[in-house]
Amino acid sequence: MSAPTLLGVSLKMYFGHHETLNWARRIGDIAARHPAVTGGLTELFVLPAFPAIVPLGTVLDGTGVAVGAQDLATDDRGPFTGEVSGPYLKEIGCSYAEVGHAERRRLFGEGDTVVAAKTAAALRNGLTPVLCVGELDRADPAEAATRTVAELARILDTAAHEGGGRGPIVVAYEPQWAIGAPRPASPDHISSVCAALTDWLRERPAYAGSRVIYGGSAGPGLLSTLGESVDGLFLGRFAHDPHAVEQILDELSGRTVKADA
Repeated sequence: MSAPTLLGVSLKMYFGHHETLNWARRIGDIAARHPAVTGGLTELFVLPAFPAIVPLGTVLDGTGVAVGAQDLATDDRGPFTGEVSGPYLKEIGCSYAEVGHAERRRLFGEGDTVVAAKTAAALRNGLTPVLCVGELDRADPAEAATRTVAELARILDTAAHEGGGRGPIVVAYEPQWAIGAPRPASPDHISSVCAALTDWLRERPAYAGSRVIYGGSAGPGLLSTLGESVDGLFLGRFAHDPHAVEQILDELSGRTVKADA
């Protein structure tokens, strides 16, 4: 792969504060010595709960692991109790901001308009949006690709009208029916949808440098089954054990060796 494989981890609300810091120390130790990271084969980012962002920046400094947020406000300043703005996140060291996750949509009623506004807020503040898209119900790969590309197009077109500007984004393809499931979508399904998303982005210079990763019960053993159209993984509960993250980095190293053979 021409660009480094991207591995992201969202911790959601599973860990307490000290548990988060201890986990991050182990991840940082792995990243700092693993050839997949030190050799530039992969980039890692972590999305903790808001209060952990600043201390994680310290814990992970020099390890090659970036830090981001699981959400951000649609506006940059104002009377929005409980919200955290893009400028604030940028100031405290965030590189990424997740938007549009299925749980935000289902539990907090965030529709395409809100997701687009948050995408725009991330872009105009120099944060890379981790924009989650994916079909609600199980569908064949061609139909899933059509639905998901249409969803991405709607959101980015609206974000552009919101003054979101240009810049690379990370599209996290997460079919909603696979989130929290025992197994991820099939490799053929993932590769087909991610290829369609990649092709759509490639035709839009405003988003040059964007990458498409897969989430939805992603874990060890998946990456080596995927084709070149998938730029990485977005990990959830399977990354709670740092050893699983190390296994995926090992897998990435093996995948690269095979590609060079």
